[in-house]
Amino acid sequence: MGVKLVDLSQPFGHGTPLWPYFADIKIERFHYHAKSGVLTQWITAPMHVSTHADSPIHVLPENELTGPMYTADIPLENYYGTGVVLDMPKKKWEVITPEDLENARPKIEKGDIVIINSGWHHYFGDSTEYYCYSPGLYTEAADWFVEKGVKAVGVDQQALDHPLGTAIGPHGPGPLRPDVCAEYKKETGRDVIDDFPLWEPAHKILLGNGIMGWENVGGDLDQVTGKRVTISGFPIKWEGGDGSWVRLVAIVDDGDQ
Repeated sequence: MGVKLVDLSQPFGHGTPLWPYFADIKIERFHYHAKSGVLTQWITAPMHVSTHADSPIHVLPENELTGPMYTADIPLENYYGTGVVLDMPKKKWEVITPEDLENARPKIEKGDIVIINSGWHHYFGDSTEYYCYSPGLYTEAADWFVEKGVKAVGVDQQALDHPLGTAIGPHGPGPLRPDVCAEYKKETGRDVIDDFPLWEPAHKILLGNGIMGWENVGGDLDQVTGKRVTISGFPIKWEGGDGSWVRLVAIVDDGDQ
């Protein structure tokens, strides 16, 4: 009996959607076949684009961390294992709750990798809809994952945190999109800071407790939603790294198809 590999990665290249404050990706051909008989390209880009894994040092300083901090230091086992892919459709700005996770099927077990399919990967693109209107995790769900003892979490959204808990809202260097904050106030009657008072708490809770996180999950995610599968999403061996592009894959027994 063989296995099927299902790609859970968004594409990377020219035109890859970027976070609001990122500079454009630069991909330059320094050698090409007509010139030198080989193709060689130089890439200038942050690691936090397309499908990628964050490392703890990305959101927490060294003095707040006791375990592996940098990308190359994190055991490969943290990026590989049995997991569940959850069907968890969510609408604009909805928060993923502990109740959602508790009631999800397949049931989440200790040591699982958890991949959340909110449906938002279908909007992946250079748009306000994808980066600013997505649903997401916040403090309570992150605490639930820690209490459950999961190994890793992947989301088909712009970040491990709800967008209004990032610098898109009034956090850190934000608000990067004051117009979005004003829209939230108009629609809900509340200020963003009242409902999302903390800056990227899900990042800090998960990564600070050794739970790895993948962002911008996508590809053929719908094919394995609702299943228990093996998940693999390895980073490059970057010493001192704050994160890494990954090729996230679900490995499924042929007999489960």
